[in-house]
Amino acid sequence: MSPDDALPNSGSTINRGSMTVEECERMIHKSMKRPMVKFLMESIEKAGCGIGRSFFKAVECDREFSGGYCPGEGILVCSNHMRLQDDVNQVIIHELIHAYDDCRAANLDWSDCAHHACSEIRAGHLSGDCHYKRELLRKFIKLRGHEQECVRRRVMKSVLSNPYCSESAAKDAMASVWDVCYNDTSPFDRAP
Repeated sequence: MSPDDALPNSGSTINRGSMTVEECERMIHKSMKRPMVKFLMESIEKAGCGIGRSFFKAVECDREFSGGYCPGEGILVCSNHMRLQDDVNQVIIHELIHAYDDCRAANLDWSDCAHHACSEIRAGHLSGDCHYKRELLRKFIKLRGHEQECVRRRVMKSVLSNPYCSESAAKDAMASVWDVCYNDTSPFDRAP
């Protein structure tokens, strides 16, 4: 399976930048020392899934994603779309939430638009992807309700990349699971 074949299941949207695979691998190693990354890795292990050193891979990607989670394979970080350590940290955290969801749900089906939308809602909400400062850097400026609007926008972008989900199916799926999935903060006690 090529790195780009893995990304449709769950992909983080692109950051414009570029670093070598080796630089990205060093940054992945640094990410693994961050408290939130450690906590998520421990939570995945407690849920019954192992994470080895080969779980994280730096790769060059042709598609417009920063990274993705591939069930049974691990997390790919697209080195050619990374600029900073913070970019790598963010991708790792977002994708670890998908890995946690995949581990704890025995029947998670990434081709099911509702399942995909739920994990994207959780990853967008819990990872910090939609923090106000990140939204400002993306040129999205809104004083109230920016976080939920950002999560919805990013969920739609990701679910639309799923070949099994049309625009109407993605919208319906997101609407049907929004309340339950947005309020599910596991493995955290509350949204970080």
